[in-house]
Amino acid sequence: MIRVLVVDDDFMVARLHSTLVGRVPGFEVAGVAHSGAEALSLVRALAPDLVLLDLYLPDVSGLEVLRRLRGDGVPGGGPDVLVVTAARDAASVRAARHGGAVQYVVKPFEGRLLTERLERYAQERREFEALTAPGQEELDRVFSGGGTGTPQGGGAAPDGPVTTRSRPLPKGLTEQTAALVRATLDAVPPELGLSASECAGRSGLSRVSARRYLEHFVATGTARVTLRYGTTGRPERRYHPL
Repeated sequence: MIRVLVVDDDFMVARLHSTLVGRVPGFEVAGVAHSGAEALSLVRALAPDLVLLDLYLPDVSGLEVLRRLRGDGVPGGGPDVLVVTAARDAASVRAARHGGAVQYVVKPFEGRLLTERLERYAQERREFEALTAPGQEELDRVFSGGGTGTPQGGGAAPDGPVTTRSRPLPKGLTEQTAALVRATLDAVPPELGLSASECAGRSGLSRVSARRYLEHFVATGTARVTLRYGTTGRPERRYHPL
């Protein structure tokens, strides 16, 4: 059984998330916290396997809680963290990814989305636990499967940084980075857009990586591309959020 600590300062939202967790086979709610300090205290007392963490908390930020949970000295290496938040800016997504969050889900969302993320987390957890002496192919499969919440079946807010819709990510792309690039793209005015180089500079990725994700968004109909012609050389491709 995967034991979950739900962290949200809104009592009704915390209750809703607890209900959703309790409905997923193999999961149970170990506790509920409404502040960062309470979350850290309950992690020490309850030792949950997974924390559903909001980033907007009344005392300390959820990102600071994430840092402490994933830092050194936490018994057993600390619980996994699934971010569930209304924060959709690139900086938050990037910090959550670098902080070790396993997935990133943007509020508001349909209940089925969180269910899918929990089911995926359980599957990835089983795969990691089954590893003994994996080969490179198995390692590639396991490490490319996880990430911060880019839904592949819909259910998130249509203007959020998670928009791969029903088409799975191409091989070599990860959901964490897709969420980061999506948030970077959504942060620019739609009429202006940005180039792959600009996206790379803002997200911290290489230009080649940024372009692969941007082209994927175009292919899935969640972004459009225009050409800007200069005086010399090839036209610049600019990507616009939809």
